[in-house]
Amino acid sequence: MSGTGSVDSGWKLSGEEGGRLAGRWWQWALSAPEGRSPVEDTTGEHAAWNQPDDLWFLAGTYGGRVVRRCSLPSDRPVFFPVLNMQHTRSYSRVPRSMPVAEATASLNGISLPLQEFTAPFRTGLTQRYAWGIWGGVAPLIPGQYVLEIKARATNGFWVDTTYHLESEAA
Repeated sequence: MSGTGSVDSGWKLSGEEGGRLAGRWWQWALSAPEGRSPVEDTTGEHAAWNQPDDLWFLAGTYGGRVVRRCSLPSDRPVFFPVLNMQHTRSYSRVPRSMPVAEATASLNGISLPLQEFTAPFRTGLTQRYAWGIWGGVAPLIPGQYVLEIKARATNGFWVDTTYHLESEAA
């Protein structure tokens, strides 16, 4: 597997920066039209949908086991949820979260640091809150990578996602 020496797990975000990215991620995820949603996608076919110019989002799932394959540019950091949720402010005026039993992510077998972020964001006129356990990786040199994400909430919700990534020269 190529790219094994290039894992930079040093991409650290402040709570404010991470919260902003979590909000942006949710805006991206919620704006996808039916049939093109990277979150609903179980193969990676829609991973490139409407990606921003300054980073690359990887989609979460609605739970369970998912294996995706996708290409991404080598000049952008990668940001992804391990376990996350969002809700409208009308549902709760304070951010809600899930009790986490387990949350891990590894790239080519190397554990990645994870961070918890909570932040307000908007979709149209609707005020929302984002919460999650998130991971991020500095831009990957061209090559192949395997990102493994596993998480479990104490309420029984779980995710087991494998991304087969191809980092391509931009």
